[in-house]
Amino acid sequence: MASHRRPKQPSRARVTVLTATAAAAVALTSQAAHADPKPTKSEVKAKVDKLYHEAEEATEKYNGAKEQQDKLKKQADALQDKVARGQDELNTLRGELGSLATAQYRSGGLDPSVQLLLSSDPDSFLDQASALDQLTAKQAESLQKIQAKQRTLAQQRTEAQGKLADLADVRETLGTNKAKFQSKLADAQKLLNTMTAAERAKMAEDDQRASRSAGDRVELGDEAPASALGAAALQAASTRVGMPYVRTATGPGSFDCSGLTQWAYAQAGADITRTTFTQINQGTRIARSQLKPGDLVFFSNTSHVGLYAGNNTVLHAPYPGAYVRYESMGTVGSYEAAVRI
Repeated sequence: MASHRRPKQPSRARVTVLTATAAAAVALTSQAAHADPKPTKSEVKAKVDKLYHEAEEATEKYNGAKEQQDKLKKQADALQDKVARGQDELNTLRGELGSLATAQYRSGGLDPSVQLLLSSDPDSFLDQASALDQLTAKQAESLQKIQAKQRTLAQQRTEAQGKLADLADVRETLGTNKAKFQSKLADAQKLLNTMTAAERAKMAEDDQRASRSAGDRVELGDEAPASALGAAALQAASTRVGMPYVRTATGPGSFDCSGLTQWAYAQAGADITRTTFTQINQGTRIARSQLKPGDLVFFSNTSHVGLYAGNNTVLHAPYPGAYVRYESMGTVGSYEAAVRI
């Protein structure tokens, strides 16, 4: 008699595994179907440019904090040197007071009336008494000097401690801004890494070709310069075309944007400050319609600066990976303001 066995049912665990596997497959398929397409070369470049501008803003803040740090350190060092020299002077005054006290003790250790009684020579005693009065006057003068020096030292120590506290705060700001621009540059590099090696090479080649040939391609017109100073600064900057952008660099072989403008004006004989945020407050603010070659032009919330070169063109250090070049103002960023040094 044939046996009738019930068909073996799949175990609950096996059903669970199969169900989970199927669900995962459906999810992956759904994700694949809805995955964002790979960004185009132009989209990547636009995002990278935006990150570079954000990194440049952080770099300018870093430059400002670095400049402030250097000034504070010099001030704190000078104050600490004053305190050290003042302490030496105080020690000398104290030594002089000690010598006077010893001399006073030797010449006036007894009550004056007793000394007069014991003295065999009243005239000699009177001479000693006069000398003792002089010692007492010198002692009082030395004591006043010591007290004045102590007050000065206390004030200088307080001032030095304040400068050191400010220096610590600025160093913290420095570190924050450094971390910020490093993060932005890292994000930009990640985006660039989504491109093929050939695409990255082509982008770099286009950028280098633009910077090398910009002086020949750009029609600057014949606008009169803002001044002899502006003309000299623009001329100096023009000799840097093709030099690489390097964050925090001030030349002569590499620059960031405000490093280039500071260097150019230094060659013309004018000392301007280090950052975009301070350069915008130098000279005379002018309207865009008043721009002349040599004026400073600011973009993107004052985070970028270049020298106006004529015909709606600026000469500037653009961003990491690029080179000093002439460029139409419309492609640099959002116009902010202009000043004439």
